[in-house]
Amino acid sequence: MAMSSLSAAPSSHTRFDARAHKLRRPTNLRLIDCHSEFPAARVDDQRAAFVQKVRIEARAAAVVISPANGVKRRALSWPGMTAEVVQATSSERIAYRAHAQVHMLVLCERGARKDGETSIEGLPPSTLRDVTRKFSFVPAGHDYYDWHDPRTPARMAFFYFAPEAPPLSAVSGETEQVLSPRLLFEDAALLASAQKLMALIEGPQPDCSYLQALGVVLAHELLRTNRGSTNGKAAIRGGLAAWQQRVVTSYIDEHLAEAVPLAKLAELAGLSTYHFCRALKQSLGVPPHRYMLTSAKSS
Repeated sequence: MAMSSLSAAPSSHTRFDARAHKLRRPTNLRLIDCHSEFPAARVDDQRAAFVQKVRIEARAAAVVISPANGVKRRALSWPGMTAEVVQATSSERIAYRAHAQVHMLVLCERGARKDGETSIEGLPPSTLRDVTRKFSFVPAGHDYYDWHDPRTPARMAFFYFAPEAPPLSAVSGETEQVLSPRLLFEDAALLASAQKLMALIEGPQPDCSYLQALGVVLAHELLRTNRGSTNGKAAIRGGLAAWQQRVVTSYIDEHLAEAVPLAKLAELAGLSTYHFCRALKQSLGVPPHRYMLTSAKSS
């Protein structure tokens, strides 16, 4: 019986590209035919064996979790993509670490922490306490580290995309896009697609065509949010998006005793410093430095 695993070979690419399968060295994202994993007969027995093997093979996954026995992991793989649901089973401190040669989308579907920090290489870390329904995106080759001293056990999902064979490889006529790291953002459409995939992972025998279609939709939504995060002019017209405003104001509130550089706040919002200052003023009615001064005085 095939075994679900995810292994990575060296690669420095952080792009989705329709021509990638011709240009790039494979990351050896080993895939399974989910029809063979879940045959029509004895579905329950096969599913139980599959889940057990996923737990045994957790060391091969892109994310290393410590302590390993503090979570339950379930995963499915299909061409170009692997997804897993991780449920914490205790109230002890838990850490998630990755340096994968695949693109990784992280969803904390449910989680509140008494203490903790989430960081992605290239962005300032966040100590946001309520991370429920927050996404983070880690491009291939970037470091990811997240630790929780949980108020409630976290329920996470990790979606891994092979850079050289993404679900969007059939899309044509689009310019190549650089995928930027993003930390603790919200998006309703992305959430809806991710939760459907999570339900399939934890459910009975999956419909493989539906599974792969959802993977394509998730990749499309990811590219859409990436375009939004790098489009400064769009942000200026309507000010900061709701997720940008929440992330920025939460970071300011958590660092009132510090002199927070504008560059850090702009990075959190995925904007240039110039565009960030204009967008924040349009959203909050005051420039960033005045908002920080007012927040500090009222604390």
